[in-house]
Amino acid sequence: MNLLERLDNGPIICAEGYLFAMERRGYLSAGAFVPEVVIEHPEVVTQLHREFIRAGSDVVQAFTYYGHREKLRIIGKEHLLEQLQKDALQIAKDTANEFKELDLMVCGDVANTNVYDPNDKATIKQCQQMYEEQVLWAKEAGVDFIVAETINWVGEMKIALEAIKKENMIAVTNFAIPRGDLTREGHTPAEACKMMEDIGADVVGLNCYRGPKMTMKFLDEIRNNVSCHVAALPVPYRTTDEEPGFLNISDNDCDCIPGGNAFPVALDNLYCNRYEMGEFAKECSQKRINFIGICCGAEPHHVRQMSIAIGKKPISMKYVPDMSKHFHHGNDITLKDINKKVTY
Repeated sequence: MNLLERLDNGPIICAEGYLFAMERRGYLSAGAFVPEVVIEHPEVVTQLHREFIRAGSDVVQAFTYYGHREKLRIIGKEHLLEQLQKDALQIAKDTANEFKELDLMVCGDVANTNVYDPNDKATIKQCQQMYEEQVLWAKEAGVDFIVAETINWVGEMKIALEAIKKENMIAVTNFAIPRGDLTREGHTPAEACKMMEDIGADVVGLNCYRGPKMTMKFLDEIRNNVSCHVAALPVPYRTTDEEPGFLNISDNDCDCIPGGNAFPVALDNLYCNRYEMGEFAKECSQKRINFIGICCGAEPHHVRQMSIAIGKKPISMKYVPDMSKHFHHGNDITLKDINKKVTY
């Protein structure tokens, strides 16, 4: 079955967040955020794919996010573009093939170029070229669909969508909504998603920037405004009405963060736990939002809880917490009575 047939049958889980995961593990530099790890340490990328799969992700997303021409230009390694893209796609495919019994889907990924300017024709042409080359490599690799994500300009998303549909690929278009609750042109998330559906997007929705609560606030209106499937992939951080996105967010309990901005490497104290992400996934499934996932900050324990929350039984469910056997909190008959007499 293709993506749309799978979604017709119920919710799926899509794990993202490779960029932050690799930075935390020490294989990628925050700031430039270029996924050189794909070339330098492919085994690490493979292992994270495996962990997300075991945790319940139905999709293996090639780690091409920010592996585009502009990002590589910034670090002076544009010559590595094609190798990085093709290697990432091959790693995703090879890892998916390790789990043939799961019938996984592999997706390509294109993202915000950070150069788009609606008033500059040169940047529009630049975006077109960047998206077209990435989409073509993904198609040649045989991916099941392509995600265009973390884009906050409707105009830029149109360019990405046109590149995907030009190659007759299934397209998922996910906007990232900045402070102000509107796209950069001033459209509501529901309006922007409807625009994408009207010009051919197969799945529309939101990803990144906002935590589960600040993402959920838009989803009812999006679901009511479109007839296609809807996607929701928040970051696992507790963003608020006062600070709805994590790009400019404070940790008021810490005064030693350089510049005072917790993004991107001091977000630890704002992290959502696995149960919060599980509740988000459950609410999405109840609202017929069937493309459910998690973006920057994702870890396998989040993914597993989200998968379980929508009724799936991932491989790593074997290792879900069993506090009945904990020496202090447990009440299993195999525990020694002496442990229950100690107050900690």
